[in-house]
Amino acid sequence: MPELPEVETTRRGIAPHLEGHRVTRVIVRERRLRWPIPEDLDVRLSGQRIERVERRAKYLLIGAECGTLIGHLGMSGSLRLIEAGLPAAKHEHVDIELDSGLALRYTDPRRFGALLWSLDPLNHELLRKLGPEPLGEDFDGERLYQLSRGKRVAVKPFIMDNAVVVGVGNIYATEALFAAGIDPRREAGSISRARYVRLADDIRRILAQAIDCGGTTLRDFVGGDGKPGYFQQELFVYGRGGEFCKVCGSTLREVKLGQRASVYCPRCQR
Repeated sequence: MPELPEVETTRRGIAPHLEGHRVTRVIVRERRLRWPIPEDLDVRLSGQRIERVERRAKYLLIGAECGTLIGHLGMSGSLRLIEAGLPAAKHEHVDIELDSGLALRYTDPRRFGALLWSLDPLNHELLRKLGPEPLGEDFDGERLYQLSRGKRVAVKPFIMDNAVVVGVGNIYATEALFAAGIDPRREAGSISRARYVRLADDIRRILAQAIDCGGTTLRDFVGGDGKPGYFQQELFVYGRGGEFCKVCGSTLREVKLGQRASVYCPRCQR
C-alpha cells in the first residue's frame, strides 16, 4: 500500500503540471472504487482551474476554484501524467484532461482507492479526526509519551494509529522502531519519554529520507512521472525476516502485530 512518502512523492510530481491549469474534461471509465466516484464529477470539475495540490496524511487534495477532489491510492493505485487522449489500458479508470494537453490518469488494479468531491475537505468524514502530520510542528516525542500512558497495545500499532500521528504505515513504523532500538512488541505505555523523543526523531528522519528517495517500490507504486521509488534499497528490517541484521549480524525475526507482519532484531531492539 502506498504510504505517506509515496503519496508525497506523487503530490510533488503532479503539482507543477496541475496548478494554474484548467480541467477541460473528465473521463470516468470505472466508478466502482472503494467508494463510488460521484456521477457528476465531470460537471463539477470540468472548466475549473486547479489552484493547489496538497496532501493530508495519505490523501491527495486537488483544490479547484469551487471544490476539492480528495484522492486516495488505496492498495495499488497511482496517479501519473500522460498525453491527453492516450488509449487506456485495463485498470486505467479515470483521466482528468487539462488545457496544457496533458492528463492526470488514475490507475488502480484492486480498486481500493478513492476519488471523492468535497466543498470542505478538511472537515470531510475521512479527514476531520486525523492526528498531526509527522513532519509538522505538532508532532513530537512528548505527544507520543503522553498519549501512550496506560496503553497496553504494542508500540508498533500505537504509532500506526492515525489518531496519534498520520502516515506512519507498516514499512516506516518497522524501520523507525529499529532505528530507535525499540522492540515493536513492547507495550506502548511501558516506553520512557526519552525513548519516545528518539522514536519521533527517527520517524521524521526516515520519512524525510524516503521522500527524498521517491518512496518505496515493493509492488505497484510509481510516482507521478511513472518512475518507481528506490527507498527499498535503504531498508534495514522491513520484509527481511530470517535474514541477517545489517548492524549486529543476528537473525531477524518476524511476528504478527495488529494483523501486520513485523520484522525486528532481537539484539538491537529492546
